[in-house]
Amino acid sequence: LYTDSQYLKKAFTDGWLEKWQQNGWKTASRQPVKNQDLWRLLLEETRRHEVHWHWTRGHAGHRENELVDKEAQRQRRTLPLG
Repeated sequence: LYTDSQYLKKAFTDGWLEKWQQNGWKTASRQPVKNQDLWRLLLEETRRHEVHWHWTRGHAGHRENELVDKEAQRQRRTLPLG
C-alpha cells in the first residue's frame, strides 16, 4: 500500500497502533486517538490481507498519488458541510 502519510504508515510499521490499543486508545500524551473508528476498520483489513507499507512524497509527480489526491478532493466537495 502506497501512502503519502507518514502518520498512517508509521501507525502500522512503528507499533503506534499496538501502543494506542494497550493504552485504551490514548496517545502517548494521554489524549484520545482521533478517528478510532477508521483505525479499527483499517486494522480489520490488515488482518485479512498481507500489507506492505510504502511511503511516497505527496504532490511530487507520483502518477497514482496525484490521481488519488484529485479524487479525494472531488469527493470532499460532494460532502455536505457541517
